Amino acid sequence: MTDDPKMPPNRHDLGRVFNDVPELYDRVRPGYPDELFADLGAITGMDERSSVLEVGCGTGQATRSLAALGCSVTAIEPGADMAALARQRIASFRNVVVETSTFEEWNDRSRRFDVLVAASSWHWVDPSIGWQRAHDVLHPAGWMALLGHVVVRRLEEPEVYAETADLHEGFCPGNPDWGHPPLEDDVRTTDEGWGLVDDPGGLFGPTIVRWYPTVQWFDGDGFADHLRSLSLYRRLDRDVREPLLDAVAERIRTRMGDRASRRYLSVLRVGRRAE
Repeated sequence: MTDDPKMPPNRHDLGRVFNDVPELYDRVRPGYPDELFADLGAITGMDERSSVLEVGCGTGQATRSLAALGCSVTAIEPGADMAALARQRIASFRNVVVETSTFEEWNDRSRRFDVLVAASSWHWVDPSIGWQRAHDVLHPAGWMALLGHVVVRRLEEPEVYAETADLHEGFCPGNPDWGHPPLEDDVRTTDEGWGLVDDPGGLFGPTIVRWYPTVQWFDGDGFADHLRSLSLYRRLDRDVREPLLDAVAERIRTRMGDRASRRYLSVLRVGRRAE
């Protein structure tokens, strides 16, 4: 599950969806709680002897936390500019290499790993290829870990989409992707399986699921920049997207005191490779 679960018409568009705004993406996207990585290490036994494959590393937000655990990390990122920024961000770590490729086309050179990690990226991988390939590149008894963020709302708290639904409909009427985030309490009940992505069948064992509440606070311009980093908005025509987001920023300034939250449940889903 992720804050950005919708697919582009072609999954290979991933590099183009985010690759033109790597610095913005790195600045406004939420990171992952330290507790999540501590739990990931405890569940998988990950340590300095472990090898980790990260699929879709983006600008290296999760990569840095994985590297800090001391393990050897091979990170794959299809966007050349995103990968370049990731290399800058992790330059101080000698235990990380970033390779520019999609997971489907990546040359594994017969390498095998103890843990595969995908942070808010597995929904971009073709499930007809990805799950089997994940199974193949892991050692026996290896682990698959999906990290993500689910945008949620609380009944007692003002929420940006509720305050701007008329703007969204006005600038882009009938878009089926518009909608209110789910309630936090409802999301916490969905603690089985792999979330919104396709099920891997018998390739991986039962999942362990952990939730971590997090929140970002923005002023109006900052919230608009955050939305600019999401595929849902990046796929809009610029002549629609920019006036819409300018209007959203103004609405936050005038109706919400120029302070708005983006509330998440960060989630860790871990399952062991089946024999």
